[in-house]
Amino acid sequence: MTGQAADSVWPSSAPPAADQLLQWQLSDVAQLPGIRAQVRRSLDPAIDSDVLDQIILALDEMASNALRHGGGGPAEASIRTTDTGYLIEVSDSAAAQPPTPAIDRDPSEGGLGLYLIARMALRHGWYASPRAKHVWALLPRR
Repeated sequence: MTGQAADSVWPSSAPPAADQLLQWQLSDVAQLPGIRAQVRRSLDPAIDSDVLDQIILALDEMASNALRHGGGGPAEASIRTTDTGYLIEVSDSAAAQPPTPAIDRDPSEGGLGLYLIARMALRHGWYASPRAKHVWALLPRR
């Protein structure tokens, strides 16, 4: 996939300002079930179950991508809130490598998470800082 084609699916842009809600340091995908449970405990009474499922799906997909393809180092993940939604942001140590959605792959082989998140999100993008790549998605409150 060319850089231009990747940008059309997952554009380079900064996320909106948001207030911190939950944050994690990640080193292994084995942490993700516990994080999903923590998100359910923390957010369940406050939001619609479909929105909660979308938050968990986006967080899980983005975090597992960071841990599997993000340069081999630790990752960070957070959920923040804005007036219009929930901002999911995950960073990894592959600062020079933009998120690359799978193309020309049989759906049964996986790799379609970024496409799915892009379809659910109000906005989405990524940006690089000196030491990390940050991938984010703003999911609607309703």
